[in-house]
Amino acid sequence: MIKITHLRKTYDSVVAVDDISFEVGSGEIYGLLGPNGAGKTTTINIVSGLLKQTSGSVEIAGHDLSREPKKAKAALGVVPQELALYPELSARENLKFWGGFYGRGGAELSRRIEEMLDAVGLAARAKEPVKKFSGGMKRRLNLACGLVHGPKVLLLDEPTVGIDLQTRLRLLDVVKEEARRGAAVLHTTHIMEEAEDLCDRVGIMDGGKIIAEGTVDELKAMLGEKDLLVLQGEMGDDIPAAGAEPIRDCEVVSAGEDRVILAAPRGAEKLPGVIKHFEGAGSRIREVALKEPGLETLFIKLTGRALRD
Repeated sequence: MIKITHLRKTYDSVVAVDDISFEVGSGEIYGLLGPNGAGKTTTINIVSGLLKQTSGSVEIAGHDLSREPKKAKAALGVVPQELALYPELSARENLKFWGGFYGRGGAELSRRIEEMLDAVGLAARAKEPVKKFSGGMKRRLNLACGLVHGPKVLLLDEPTVGIDLQTRLRLLDVVKEEARRGAAVLHTTHIMEEAEDLCDRVGIMDGGKIIAEGTVDELKAMLGEKDLLVLQGEMGDDIPAAGAEPIRDCEVVSAGEDRVILAAPRGAEKLPGVIKHFEGAGSRIREVALKEPGLETLFIKLTGRALRD
């Protein structure tokens, strides 16, 4: 349903998206996971037709976006980071507007509007103007507006940003239901737990590139059984070499003046000896973190920094 091939976007000397390729099938949820500035939103904006790529191609539901833009966009539902709502209109009126924008109408649209109001928990507030809604309610309606026309391909750009956990889980359940009905979903996030819970496959994005891709289990397997030990403080210039006791079997992921990251099996067991070893070499450790294998751990191992750095 979505096929992205060698996609690239540059702004003068800045490369925002750097030769990425991936596909999303019918009924599949594909997550782009990465920090702000990784290129996720630029990718979504290109796929939605808001931006023109520098090179590469985008195919949506069998239609090339550059050669057949109307047919390609007709299959899309887009939920942007910024709220695409009319505050003076009611929730039901917003849904009717966006359904009509995509050419839907009549009894079919009326049925779908009520279905979406119920799905996002706004049926009881359907007649109220959106300007009276809380932030979480607006986020729920924003998602419903992107889904009301029953798109074959759904583009979600950080749709749960700034909302509470309960609202987030409800929205993710709605997205899962659309995928079960056959929609291909491209979802961007910087929240590891969200990617792990929602996505069938994940592309980890950084610096405009996809640096790792696979199912959550496949990505976690890249770490083996290693934990990450993150030591912060005044680490000094003399970083103890991996392989020496008591940090044998540890891999130095990154090392700097204020932070050292090690990958180690049975990290909890090794941590006391690692701290003693570094302090004995002159480091002044102020903070220690132990991170078990997961998507955040993999991102740190691949980039040497945390997802939210």
